[in-house]
Amino acid sequence: MSRTHRLFQMMQTLRRLPPPITASQLADEMHMSARTIYRDIDALRSMGAVIDGEAGFGYTLIEDAALPPLGFENDELEALVLGLRDVALIGDPALAKAARSALAKIKARVPPRQAHRLQHAVLDVHRFASLPTITIDVAALRHATWDEVSVTFDYRDRNGADTARQVDPLGLVYLDRTNMLLAWCHLRRDFRSFRLDRMSNLTCTDHSFRPRRVPMLREHLKIIRCQVSEMTQDRVTFD
Repeated sequence: MSRTHRLFQMMQTLRRLPPPITASQLADEMHMSARTIYRDIDALRSMGAVIDGEAGFGYTLIEDAALPPLGFENDELEALVLGLRDVALIGDPALAKAARSALAKIKARVPPRQAHRLQHAVLDVHRFASLPTITIDVAALRHATWDEVSVTFDYRDRNGADTARQVDPLGLVYLDRTNMLLAWCHLRRDFRSFRLDRMSNLTCTDHSFRPRRVPMLREHLKIIRCQVSEMTQDRVTFD
């Protein structure tokens, strides 16, 4: 089997099997060694395929360089514009910059008629209530959440009490008046939600809680939904 044919077959296998796909699964499917699988994954990545994962956790094909770019319906394009403009307003500086960059990239790649529609969209976003000032590096917090590593920070709760926390960050929620971190708190030994504007001195640790983030986040959201169904939202337990 030539290398070109082998790489083509690997892409087909990554598309076909349910992710994440382990190297041993790929090796069994393609009748080759795990070492060759790792080498070919690196080769596909260098050619533009976005393949998430690593040895021991499995691989997921995120973006296929062999497929043509997607076109957008007009409503889809306006939904993207509206969403990205909202992110530019409520996101941390890195996320807001990314939203503006994404809009510019979309405009450069859609047909001229749609680029004009994007430039002069009839939908826009304005927020008249300013969000509280956030002093931590939210981009670093987002990266720690994706990397599934614990973070530490100082926290002042709604009663003015100061505590030092170590948490496993599970997800960020952008609300109309504040932004929240959903997390497992090592101090409380329970799920907690933290306002970003009450956090300070954020530090990312090397303590990994992978691969538990997704099931923990699902459990946390389930608890919040149950609380909301039983009482008014302002009585949901936040630290």
